[in-house]
Amino acid sequence: MAEAKSFDTAEIMNMIPHRYPFLLIDRVENLQEGETAVGIKAVTVNEPFFPGHFPGHPVMPGVLIIEAMAQTAAIVVVDSLGEETEGKLVYFMSVDKARFRKPVLPGDTLNIEVKKIQSRGKIWKFEGKALVNGAVAAEADFMAMIRDV
Repeated sequence: MAEAKSFDTAEIMNMIPHRYPFLLIDRVENLQEGETAVGIKAVTVNEPFFPGHFPGHPVMPGVLIIEAMAQTAAIVVVDSLGEETEGKLVYFMSVDKARFRKPVLPGDTLNIEVKKIQSRGKIWKFEGKALVNGAVAAEADFMAMIRDV
């Protein structure tokens, strides 16, 4: 088995186009090439979405948790395909079986586990889980396609 890879924020930004405030992963750990990875997101009270979601009771929006899963999966795809992804982006195609189990609050650390279910050509299917302190906060299956910019 190949050695697991890790990527810091600067390396992530070299791999995917997302930037603040929409870069939703701080680092990626335990990446097994083309198969699995764990994205890490330190959720702080300073996140730009908290003032409006919800005033006086900040909760990370579920769609942004799903987006963090997709960004983690995009790192798996880009790392696996290497130079083949230059000039291309990884786009969402579908989200299925999304479930939100517990709110994600300021001070939480999201551990975003993604696992490839299958890949055929330019289409990749993943399952993802976002955990806080070992408890599932959200989960979903999703598909992405690699496309020219």
